[in-house]
Amino acid sequence: MKEKAAEKGTRTGFTTGACAAAAARAAMLGLATGQVPEHVEALLPNGSRVGFAVHDGRCDAAHAHAMVVKFAGDDPDCTDGAHLTVDLRLLPGQAGAVAWVAGDGVGTVTMKGLGLEVGGPAINPVPRRNIADNLREAAPGLLAEHGIEVTISVPDGQAMAKKTTNARLGILGGISILGTTGIVKPYSTAAWRASVVQGVQVAATAGHGMVALTTGGRTETFAMAALRAERPELPSACFVQMGDFLRYALDEAAAQGIGLVVLAVMVGKLTKIAQGETITHANRSEVDTDLVAAVARRIGATDEDCAAMAAAETARFGAELMVERGLGEAFHRALAQAAIDTLTAPARYGQAFRLRVLVCDFSGQQVADVWSDPVPPPPVPASAGRTSIAHILDVDP
Repeated sequence: MKEKAAEKGTRTGFTTGACAAAAARAAMLGLATGQVPEHVEALLPNGSRVGFAVHDGRCDAAHAHAMVVKFAGDDPDCTDGAHLTVDLRLLPGQAGAVAWVAGDGVGTVTMKGLGLEVGGPAINPVPRRNIADNLREAAPGLLAEHGIEVTISVPDGQAMAKKTTNARLGILGGISILGTTGIVKPYSTAAWRASVVQGVQVAATAGHGMVALTTGGRTETFAMAALRAERPELPSACFVQMGDFLRYALDEAAAQGIGLVVLAVMVGKLTKIAQGETITHANRSEVDTDLVAAVARRIGATDEDCAAMAAAETARFGAELMVERGLGEAFHRALAQAAIDTLTAPARYGQAFRLRVLVCDFSGQQVADVWSDPVPPPPVPASAGRTSIAHILDVDP
């Protein structure tokens, strides 16, 4: 039976990180076997495996080169069709070492607040781990004896970067290598907005009186772990990846009469929500770092630190500074409360639902858990037959 083609507007694609990992895997196979394959099955960060066509493969005893063309699906991504190019260089005797280099068209980090070393390549942590995993799988014996230098290049990457906010974030000279799952979902399309609404509708029919809204794969993993520790029976249907479309998700939650909405977010999106943005795409609005500084001032940050936070380009800079100062928990709680105050204002959603904000850091660790009023009662012991959220909502678990 012929497989039905994906409907236009719903097709998923692959991140720059996933494509770079596939090219790196192919190049590593070239180093190990003497021939770069024309097709490779690569491991994605989400654990799945996908086949990629490999172009321009060549190698010798100490170097290998491969390229994968990015397909972005139906997401209007400026990197669609980009040539993710990887050059590997053997580092004799440096067992297990993986070094990173920004080639032509890949940006260099020039400012703090991105979780990357200043002066290093704009290759995000998850793609780095995923590329390294693919290298190890492709040639474990080789890495057991030697190291590998990985240079990632993207021809025309400097032109692509002009369509992004990279320069404002201090990433200069090209694009970033990104992706937490390896998959690009069409968050920016009407089809994806519709899928968010549909997801909330499905959650409403699941019978658990709640929906957890997450911004992507990392926050969804965090939310599932946190909430299932309280209610192990919560099905995946209660978790909806809303992407940047908070407004559509909350409108539908209110329309469906869902009693509890949980937002699982990190500091950047949380700041945008606190400042009143409910469409949080990077191209739609900028992070208000004056707000970040104001929140920090309320919890006792110094004038000097507040000035630095206001002048920064990212909310992450402020969050990490507050953690360094021992004010991380208070800062994240205050910012989460600011987001709750914004969303529960009478002009917004008022008392349409209870709101709980779970905040994680960039390693997926919880840094805040804040509820809208009234404060929920303490968890009911397991012997009482209910978990804490079930008790709060007065529903059967």
